[in-house]
Amino acid sequence: MARRVFFSFHYKPDNWRASQVRNMGVIEGNRPCSDNDWESITKGGDEKIKKWIAEQMEGKSCIVVLIGANTAGRKWINYEIVKAWNDKKGVVGVYVHNLQDSSQKQSTKGAKP
Repeated sequence: MARRVFFSFHYKPDNWRASQVRNMGVIEGNRPCSDNDWESITKGGDEKIKKWIAEQMEGKSCIVVLIGANTAGRKWINYEIVKAWNDKKGVVGVYVHNLQDSSQKQSTKGAKP
């Protein structure tokens, strides 16, 4: 049975890598967010972002943090990890630096968030 998963990742540099993971078909994840959606969400300020995260995490059993070169230390990545932990969801990190981006380039391994 597929898990219902919330993916946490640094959007701009790793959204292509994240889509590769989501498209593997092994897990059922949150709906991918387009550039326009993300821009609209972030323009709404912190409360709108928190609301969107809560809605996306609803019904999920775990969070998978897709770790790229600059994922660690990011405000919203940290928020999502803490929220998932406090909500008693499973939390796991997966390094994605060796997956290629849209330009067929790999990244450097990032620190553990």
